Amino acid sequence: MLLVRWGVCYVAAVCAGEAATGILSPEDLRFLEGITEAVVDASRVAPGAKVGDIGPNVTGGTLIRPGGRDCYPAFWIRDYTMSIESGFVTEEEQRHMLLLTASHQQDEVWNLPSGSVVTPGSIADHISFGNKPIFYPGTLEDYEGQGGPRWGKLPALDDAYFFVHMAALYVQRTGEISILSEKVRGKTLFTRLEEAYAMPPSRPDSGLVFADEDARGVTFGFVDTIIHTGDLLMCSLLKLRAAGEIAELAQRTGDSAKASDYLARATGLRQAIEATFALDSGLYKASTGHSAQPDVWGTAFGVYTGAFNPERTRVACLALARAYHAGTLASRGNIRHVLTSDDFSATTAWGDTDCKLNTYQNGAYWGTPTGWVCYAIAQADPEAARQLASEYVAELREGDFRKGQEFGSPWECFHPNNNHRQNPLYMTSVTCPLAAFRRIDREVPAFEGK
Repeated sequence: MLLVRWGVCYVAAVCAGEAATGILSPEDLRFLEGITEAVVDASRVAPGAKVGDIGPNVTGGTLIRPGGRDCYPAFWIRDYTMSIESGFVTEEEQRHMLLLTASHQQDEVWNLPSGSVVTPGSIADHISFGNKPIFYPGTLEDYEGQGGPRWGKLPALDDAYFFVHMAALYVQRTGEISILSEKVRGKTLFTRLEEAYAMPPSRPDSGLVFADEDARGVTFGFVDTIIHTGDLLMCSLLKLRAAGEIAELAQRTGDSAKASDYLARATGLRQAIEATFALDSGLYKASTGHSAQPDVWGTAFGVYTGAFNPERTRVACLALARAYHAGTLASRGNIRHVLTSDDFSATTAWGDTDCKLNTYQNGAYWGTPTGWVCYAIAQADPEAARQLASEYVAELREGDFRKGQEFGSPWECFHPNNNHRQNPLYMTSVTCPLAAFRRIDREVPAFEGK
């Protein structure tokens, strides 16, 4: 059976009398679920436990760090929140980490010795096992020495919206509406969500999040070594999702007026994102200032979160499918931030970074966004999406950390040049794709119900 969707031809996976499959084969899905559960378990730090010489965890509950072995020994807000939808985080764990995050929200201006400023409403980038909030990348647990020009004057901006997402996911799972009125250091949790939402600097007309060169914050932790200025795509997409989530939470508490207000904000943001970041190629640029390259992760995440109008979604999905076929997007099922054809120059993928080309966030390949990219490509070219997902699982099988210490998949990132590898047992490299693959099987017509 030959089908056509948005101008891309493909052969349907289902022939007469043949059993249908999803984005992954049943065997590959079981494997991915098993390795994901193992990585999440390896990332847990129980009360009183240490990771190497770091600790103990004195926060009063289990923490989930970004990975296993010696990987990132602290509680990172964004990595944890991005992993909840894998299904392997308990309700008790969710409640502890949600209220812990809220308890460290900044209420007053804090001028740091480094010259950085933690503003009211700020959410920590990560929280140490010793229960200290660190608002900036660049240090593990140096409370007084955090910040500095390299990391921006303001705290990381995305964590404000991941905090909202964390709360929304908890309420969706448990139905515990009362937690929104629970007091945390004198303020209700709902008030703290609103103050977090308002923290990142935003344009008064469009609502887009922005960063000035002399007063910027990190737009997204997975590009925290890249300097982005001007209007910021990824952070604005996170803000758009957060606006919808606060609207839903407000509606569930009976505050219809507040729900309508946040829905109106979401509408304005959606329009501004289209007008500001959309490119003729189908991708969206990461920013309007420094490092304004076409952003693969941001484009795929926008499709995944329903941020774009139907026509722009169609064009974005086609662009990602074309890039996959051209070989500029992926390596062994993992995804680059910037297409190889869109590098800023011969020596760097992004315009402003001190990372070497084809390492870490400046051209290495990551598993974290693979599911978002597959979700987008599946809407234009389902067989290409299935192939990309299969390549991703094949790499995990080959490097499966459970085979022994010399194995490390899922890696945080890698690149074929010089066999570059970074941080084994990296959690979002499996939790995010697993959640997305399940969603593809539920929602994308070529896979739905299969």
